[in-house]
Amino acid sequence: MTAENKNTNNGLGPGPPAKSAGEELDAAGKSLSEALRVSFIILKVIMIVLVVAFLVSGLETVGSDEQAIVLRFGKIRGVGEERILGPGLHWVFPYPIDEIVRIPVEKTVNLAINSFWYYQNPQEILAEGRRHRPPSKLDPVIEGYCITRSEKEKLVRTGSDGSDYHLVHCKWQLTYQIDDPERFFRNVYVEDVKPGQIYFDVITRSITPLLEGLFEDAVVTALVNYTIDEVMFEKVATVKDHVEKLLQDNLEKIDSGIKVVSVELTNKIWPRQVHLAFLASLKASQERQRMISDARSYAETTLNETAGGVAEELFEVLNGKTVSEEEEKFLWENLAGEAKVRIADARVYRARIVDTAKASADYLQELLPEYRKRPELVLQEIYWDAIEQVLKNAGEKFIIQPAQGIKGHEIRVIINRNPNLK
Repeated sequence: MTAENKNTNNGLGPGPPAKSAGEELDAAGKSLSEALRVSFIILKVIMIVLVVAFLVSGLETVGSDEQAIVLRFGKIRGVGEERILGPGLHWVFPYPIDEIVRIPVEKTVNLAINSFWYYQNPQEILAEGRRHRPPSKLDPVIEGYCITRSEKEKLVRTGSDGSDYHLVHCKWQLTYQIDDPERFFRNVYVEDVKPGQIYFDVITRSITPLLEGLFEDAVVTALVNYTIDEVMFEKVATVKDHVEKLLQDNLEKIDSGIKVVSVELTNKIWPRQVHLAFLASLKASQERQRMISDARSYAETTLNETAGGVAEELFEVLNGKTVSEEEEKFLWENLAGEAKVRIADARVYRARIVDTAKASADYLQELLPEYRKRPELVLQEIYWDAIEQVLKNAGEKFIIQPAQGIKGHEIRVIINRNPNLK
């Protein structure tokens, strides 16, 4: 035993048997192998957890009012209908392989267009509805307005074609929504969404300038085809529909994927500087329309009372208009009113005259043989028959015998006597 072993025992008795160098290396290898085995197990668990977390991170939810498209390395994934994801839970490869873009297709957005309204300072805006003294002149630099066409009244003397224009201030409201997510994503610029921002708000803010520009173009193009009376009173619905169609056409031209839900003309007024003059013109225009309406109503009533519904057509035929025999017969058969009554009376009168003439001819034909025999007697008989007929219809008769040899006599007839006396 060596001196070292001796010192180790320190007199405490015999120690364990000494290990050889080979046995010590085997123990170290086993410990290292065990450590590596545990490390590999832990590593596998970590890898499984990471893979599961990676896969779970690809679960994305699309809201009930949204549709989504998936970008794989920046390009839209899928073919046909598979390019658009509907509401519900979907799995995609996590970023940076796939990126999901949600687009709110069911939400409608209201956008106020005040580009054509007159300038208002803060005090006027706060006191909306109260009358303020307008400036003496309209400033086109700061005032919003739109141009409308005047009524086309050709003036032969001046050679004008009536193409003058009027100004009108107006406010609009556009309601729109996104109806094609893919076209919208491809063709409409949207700012990058930063952390904490809502994509819908970013979309709304990004496309507002585009919609305002297209809407203003549609309004300018549409209103120039209408008079100020039509815009203010007569054809408001037609003007709105025209603006809506032009705006939708503009959106389709750029393939925007945006649908116009409605267009409303929320406020309208003529320039404040000509308020009193416009009211006077409006009153005169209304009076003119009333008189025209009364004249048309009178004409229609008169024609209906005169000849019924075919009066105008029959009048044109009587003044030389060429129509077929069937059409002319139809017009006469459908004649009504006073004309029909008079024609019926004329036909009755004609028939009576013809019958009377025929009866008189027959009577004279019967008297002709007697007249040839005794003409004076026949004429006298005819004369007294006529006198009898005349006297029969007279209410009162005065018989005055001529007196011979009396000069200067006078006859007095009391015309205001008692009518009850016979």
